[in-house]
Amino acid sequence: TEYRFARYIDDWRLKIERIGTLNYPAAARDQKIYGSLQLTVSIRADGNVDTVEINRSSGHKVLDEAAVRIVHMGSPYASFSADIARDTDLLSITRTWIFTRTDKLATE
Repeated sequence: TEYRFARYIDDWRLKIERIGTLNYPAAARDQKIYGSLQLTVSIRADGNVDTVEINRSSGHKVLDEAAVRIVHMGSPYASFSADIARDTDLLSITRTWIFTRTDKLATE
């Protein structure tokens, strides 16, 4: 049963990383600002974002704001499958976001 959540989260992660790399913050690239932050995103069953919360700042406003913007750029995400929706109407995903020196977004 946990596989269904893991698969949804992995698909979400791939989408976030693709959008984040394509929309890497220009100010961060220009100023050579890199770093990581921890973010919790809560997604409703219809795939829309409910809340975005920065749990641990990168220490760089440009990166923190870019992460929140990237989450909203990707919305809506996939609607929950019936087997996920049966158990929950809100899924919270907490990940560490890494804005890398190669101007890519990675999460872990």
